[in-house]
Amino acid sequence: MVPPGGYGSGSLTPWRSLTRSISPAAQIQDVVEADGLFLFGDSIAVQDEDALAFDLWRRTSTTLAVDAWAGRPTGPAVDVLARWAKTYGLPHRILMATGTNDVFTPPLFGGQIDRVMRLAGPSRAVYWVNVHVGRFKDSTAIQTADQRNTKWINLQLDTARKRYPNLVIIRWAEFLAARPDQVRTYLRDGVHTTIPVGQDARNALIVDAIASA
Repeated sequence: MVPPGGYGSGSLTPWRSLTRSISPAAQIQDVVEADGLFLFGDSIAVQDEDALAFDLWRRTSTTLAVDAWAGRPTGPAVDVLARWAKTYGLPHRILMATGTNDVFTPPLFGGQIDRVMRLAGPSRAVYWVNVHVGRFKDSTAIQTADQRNTKWINLQLDTARKRYPNLVIIRWAEFLAARPDQVRTYLRDGVHTTIPVGQDARNALIVDAIASA
C-alpha cells in the first residue's frame, strides 16, 4: 500500500510505450548454448547495452542477450526472466541492471530480489548493478526523496546479499559517492550515464565483476 503522497520521488511513468531493446529468439538460444550472459534492464541498459556487449566480448569472450525497457521497474523484468527460463533455460550468469525505477515504490523491490534468486537457484551467479537516482532538474524535495529511496533500494540489495552468496552487487552507487564533485561528468541528468565517460565507467564495473569471477 503506497502512503498518501507516495514516497516523495513522484510517480512511475507509464513505461510500456517507451523504448525497448530485446534480443531475437535465435540470439537468446545461442547465448544459452554458449553459457553467456542474460541482461535485464531499464533505460540505462537500453542506452548502454551495445557498448557493454562489445566490452564483454572483447575482454571475456562472453555473449550477451538482452531484455531492456525504458521506465520499467524490477517486477516486470523478473516476469521476463521467468518466461526466458521456461522457454530457453538459463545460462549460469544473469545480470540485473534494474532498480532505478523502483525508487517510486521502494518496499516492492526486496520481494523481486527474492524472485530472481529463486529463479536463478544457488548454482548461478546473479550480478546486480545497484542504483543512483538524484535527478538534477527536480525540486530539492524530490532530490532528497530520490537519495533516500536510492539508499532504501541499495540497502535491500545489501541485505539480500547476506542470504544469497551467489548474489554479486556491482557498486555503481559507491563509485559515484566516491566522486561527489564529478557526478555530472558521469550522469547527464542524475540518473542516466553520459556518453562515453559515464557509460564506459559503469560498463567497466560490470565487466570487471564478470571477468574476476
